[in-house]
Amino acid sequence: MSPRVVCLRHGQTLWNVEHRFQGHSDIPLDETGVTQAARAASLLAALRPSMIVSSDLQRAFDTASALARVTGLEVKVDKDLRERGGGEWEGLVREEIAEKWPREFVAWEAPGGELVADVAVRVSSSIRRWAAELDSDGLLVVVSHGAALRLGIAMLMNLPEELWPALGGLGNCSWSVLEQSRKGWRLMEHNAGTLPEPVRSDDSPEATEDEPGVVPG
Repeated sequence: MSPRVVCLRHGQTLWNVEHRFQGHSDIPLDETGVTQAARAASLLAALRPSMIVSSDLQRAFDTASALARVTGLEVKVDKDLRERGGGEWEGLVREEIAEKWPREFVAWEAPGGELVADVAVRVSSSIRRWAAELDSDGLLVVVSHGAALRLGIAMLMNLPEELWPALGGLGNCSWSVLEQSRKGWRLMEHNAGTLPEPVRSDDSPEATEDEPGVVPG
């Protein structure tokens, strides 16, 4: 067997519901998010994970902790799994961003925020680093954020940056599964568990619309 990685997005927060850009802001799960995390934990525990690693932000750590309680594993914390930093946009809704920064909104580049390429590098590097500790049949669960995971997955798959938007967003407490082979990483499942519910994320303007299958951060 080959090592596998489950990339799990955190549960819903109030800012997700309000369509606010979360970024590095440390927003907790809301009541729905806690329920989502418990449901995801019950499903993912059946895969018998070997390791759980989480972003240091509360919404991700609490989602990871739900799985830890079911599996008996500890949650390892890695700051490199944080969401894309939103700079001056954090706490704002899409309409406020579009009105004040029309050009930056189209490019989805927040003043003072992180570049997508930088996020892709740090998240994919983190996943590679932790996956390297797995046995050949091991399963790593990485608990992170919508934009961070999408960009990290795209980088792991060696997609050219112009094709990154082709990879859809992740809904709250949905996940993607990657498998490591001799020729690199393969995407086995994507956004499992939520379709056709809308995905709302800190990702691109298109991804924050009510597209079938994306709430921000």
